[in-house]
Amino acid sequence: MIRNVAIIAHVDHGKTTLVDGLLKQSHTFRENQAEMQQTLIMDSMDQEHERGITITAKQTCVYYDGYKINIIDTPGHADFSGEVERTLNMADGVLLIVDAQEGPMPQTKFVLSKALDLGLKPVVVINKIDKPAARIDEVLSEIESLFLELATDESQLFYPVYYAVAREGRAGVTTELDDDLHVIFEAIINDIPAPDVDADSESAQLLVAALASDNYLGKYCIGKIFGGKLKKGQSVKILRRTSIMPSEDRPRPTGSGGASEPRNDGRERSASEEGHLEVQVAKIDRLFTYRGLGKEEVQEAIAGDIVAVTGVAEANIGDTIATGDNPKALPGIKLEEPTLSIYIGPNTSPLKGREGEFTTSRQIAERLERELETNIALKIQPDGLGYKVSGRGELHLSVLIETMRREGYELEAGRPEVVYREIDGIKQEPIESLTIEVDSEYVGAVSQELGIRKAELKTQELTSSGATRFVYEISTAALIGLRNNLLTATKGTVIMSSIPSGYRPLEGKYKPERNGALVSFETGVSTAYALDAAQARGVLYIPPQVPVYQGMIVGLSNKKDDLDINVCREKQLTNMRTHASDGAIQLTPYTQLSLEQCLDFLLDDELLEVTPKSLRLRKRQLDPVKRKRENRA
Repeated sequence: MIRNVAIIAHVDHGKTTLVDGLLKQSHTFRENQAEMQQTLIMDSMDQEHERGITITAKQTCVYYDGYKINIIDTPGHADFSGEVERTLNMADGVLLIVDAQEGPMPQTKFVLSKALDLGLKPVVVINKIDKPAARIDEVLSEIESLFLELATDESQLFYPVYYAVAREGRAGVTTELDDDLHVIFEAIINDIPAPDVDADSESAQLLVAALASDNYLGKYCIGKIFGGKLKKGQSVKILRRTSIMPSEDRPRPTGSGGASEPRNDGRERSASEEGHLEVQVAKIDRLFTYRGLGKEEVQEAIAGDIVAVTGVAEANIGDTIATGDNPKALPGIKLEEPTLSIYIGPNTSPLKGREGEFTTSRQIAERLERELETNIALKIQPDGLGYKVSGRGELHLSVLIETMRREGYELEAGRPEVVYREIDGIKQEPIESLTIEVDSEYVGAVSQELGIRKAELKTQELTSSGATRFVYEISTAALIGLRNNLLTATKGTVIMSSIPSGYRPLEGKYKPERNGALVSFETGVSTAYALDAAQARGVLYIPPQVPVYQGMIVGLSNKKDDLDINVCREKQLTNMRTHASDGAIQLTPYTQLSLEQCLDFLLDDELLEVTPKSLRLRKRQLDPVKRKRENRA
């Protein structure tokens, strides 16, 4: 009577909206609560509401017709695919949501391939069929082609298809929709198999797939029970696969930035690799199952259920919590390798320590160590005063930086760099499959930008809505900064997404082209008088009356070379009065860059100063004389 289902799709195809409808129509809330609930109930983080995307996978549970349905809402953006990979282990089937207009997109292919590799039963839901440009028959054909390409077993080619308008809470077996989502509930019960577990096993096994915490009970370990029963107060063993080769251990950040300590948590190891088990004894303090948006404490949980346990604080994602005299570890969670890295370290600017609460290298190291526990797609290595943080993409890394910033951390970040691999003695770079959809009037602008970045055009087609869809193969290095450039070139109308598609021999490092920077050579407060003279030299990134320091970047120059300017100069006071001199200064509104735009702006000799209140671009070497000397060298 248990069903574990993950909801997967490309970004903005309606996963979280469908979960909203399932929560409301299963009477999980009281009537007065249901009226108070907003849309996108599962998106609980501030950044998720602001960006309009799901960042972390979340669990909820509803009851329908006597069945307990555990639902896992997953992110749709490729940068957060690590969340999908770790949570699919808890599911026995997936609801694949596909937009009736856009059809299968890059992330649809990525998440479906992961689900089929794990042998999960797919159920297809074609959502948003009320769109004026919906093309249901074409989308069905595209889905069939996708399954033919990805299926690992013949049985996976037979899947049920349902239709929905999740925003209105309606679904149906045909395009004639019912007034509610009972068809989806019944599809989950009838089409998704019951958990394939050993309920009668004497020893219990739970694979930790997620972590959570609160100030009262501390750390929760969340996962599916694969065998036996877990009980409150029961003694358990935490099993962790550890590597035989020390060189394969994952580095752990240290406050000093010196030698790293080995982190033997086995997270990166596949089930087939040999290793030995590290065993720790613990005791389950409390045992919870899910109901709606909250948890309810139970005395006992059976195989197949998704639970949260406390008292096992030493357990990490990928570990097995087991009982019995001869416990066995479940296969670990295998993840894709990171493709981008970024330097994160303590702030070294002249304004350091003024706006942040946590500013030291040790505090940043502790925060990154906490992030590693839940964000397992990250890798962290000491790098000088700070750390080299590797992740899946720009968005993955910028969300981490923005989260730390909001928590009161003050830090500096470097330019995103590609993580290269050496395969058979040949240095190789990651490449990505990039899909771009634009109106026909912007085709030239897109082709020109991708040509500069040496992208290879794979397909070009006209969609039913009249837009042009490109599919390119492009190096990850050339992808940095592309989104902002295309948004500008297409007046914000471009739709683009990418997924990793392997590695190729390094053909030549892509060098971003950008005009020089306007750099302040005085320390003080910016004035309108000085900015009025400076705005003729380029685009300004600061307003009047903000603190600046020598070496801080205040704008983008009109020319290729950097230009040192004085933005703190004040108007000399005299007794002369004329209409011309006494007129109010009219400044062009300055350009305020977002965090992602700041990271895209950076070159190798530049840094981004990040504080809870400010984002400041700066040169690594602040002194202009020393900077010119280093450039000549």
